[in-house]
Amino acid sequence: MGTQVSNDDLKNAYSKPPVDNRTEEEKAIDAWLPITSSRNAKWWYSAFHNVTAMVGAGVLSLPYAMSQLGWGPGVAVMVISWIITLYTLWQMVEMHEMVPGKRFDRYHELGQHAFGEKLGLWIVVPQQLVVEIGVDIVYMVTGGRSLKKFHDLVACQDKCKQIKLTYFIMIFASVHFVLSHLPNFNSISGVSLAAAVMSLSYSTIAWGASVDKGVTPDVQYGYRSTTTAGKVFGFFGALGDVAFAYAGHNVVLEIQATIPSTPEKPSKIPMWRGVIVAYIVVALCYFPVAFIGFWMFGNTVDDNILITLNKPIWLIAMANMFVVIHVIGSYQIYAMPVFDMMETVLVKKLRFKPTWYLRFFTRNVYVAFTMFVGMTFPFFGGLLGFFGGFAFAPTTYFVRGFWLLHKIDFHLYLFKEKQITLIINISFVQLPCIMWLAIYKPRKFSLSWFTNWICIILGVLLMIIAPIGGLRQIIMNAKTYKFYS
Repeated sequence: MGTQVSNDDLKNAYSKPPVDNRTEEEKAIDAWLPITSSRNAKWWYSAFHNVTAMVGAGVLSLPYAMSQLGWGPGVAVMVISWIITLYTLWQMVEMHEMVPGKRFDRYHELGQHAFGEKLGLWIVVPQQLVVEIGVDIVYMVTGGRSLKKFHDLVACQDKCKQIKLTYFIMIFASVHFVLSHLPNFNSISGVSLAAAVMSLSYSTIAWGASVDKGVTPDVQYGYRSTTTAGKVFGFFGALGDVAFAYAGHNVVLEIQATIPSTPEKPSKIPMWRGVIVAYIVVALCYFPVAFIGFWMFGNTVDDNILITLNKPIWLIAMANMFVVIHVIGSYQIYAMPVFDMMETVLVKKLRFKPTWYLRFFTRNVYVAFTMFVGMTFPFFGGLLGFFGGFAFAPTTYFVRGFWLLHKIDFHLYLFKEKQITLIINISFVQLPCIMWLAIYKPRKFSLSWFTNWICIILGVLLMIIAPIGGLRQIIMNAKTYKFYS
């Protein structure tokens, strides 16, 4: 596997920590920033933070994805994704303290360690921002649609004038104009715990209500589309839906940063314990919803299974409200690292004072931005497929691999094509896998080496084809869509 850090080295590093050369001002800034301001989290914080980060809008689209994939490919993709993402998440947990005496509290800090101060930022930060902002935009749409469904079931039931989805997205966003001012991860732990409980609850309702409703008469399990192009592009988009459902790796280091670490009990021990519990919950949520939902409704299921279910009304209404509560917590989990980035730049680079009104302004602007984009493009299924393939495949499936590109990088330098090398670094080596391989360097043709290449091939294909399906669905929806309807 390569050179590993021994336990003795780790203990010596902790017993003789590096000298803190920060000024009092720098210490005060770090104590103010969201990621580094609190380190007293317990292992169960890791559990429900990871459940909240992973189980969300994506689980509701899994029966729809199954209808695009079919039984065989669908089951295979679901199971393989669960295994790969658990393994890659383990790698992220290990990399948090891979250097004795040092913690990589933020994703970009790990990137800078692997690639260098400047290049590490260019490789990691754009990709991470696409993922986290993309999730929050999708959750704006999900929260608004679930609120609208709740309203229509409880207060309307087709007997009153329909209210625009835009207004429900604004109502959902109003909650975040308040919650976004909680200072750090530990301060949103109560919101995250409630969100994690809600995820298990509405997932259970989704498949339980499906069983209660029974198999749809004349159910069909063939592909949804009747045309070859529709089948192919639908298959592509479904892969993006699954990738979106298994997202969550982008906030792993930041979550682990809130856990205390000692020589006897480094942070990776409680963090991994929480991850295992989280992945058990993920399995209990994902597999029943995906398989039972497709079994009951076949290829007529909607891109959000709760939209397909209409009875019993009180149960489906409650499930939609559970979704709202859950995505409130999920939004905050993904927004916190973005807040940290914005505030770091403003305070450390632009020399603004770390005040409450600076935080008030920046966080409100962010919430308003995600609300505006969500209101403008509320294409739920297409957004899942597009963001899932474009952003989540690199950061979730690729924590292993790309050894060859690492070699190509040096060969290009032999030809003095630095411009081409930069393009390759920005376009392809924007994958956190190289962070692992640059340090541990698995032996060629070893099990680890082969595992890397399998993940590379699967991930590259997913990154290329999934956005195509998602983008096609967005274009098709846009033909008949009226802005802010």
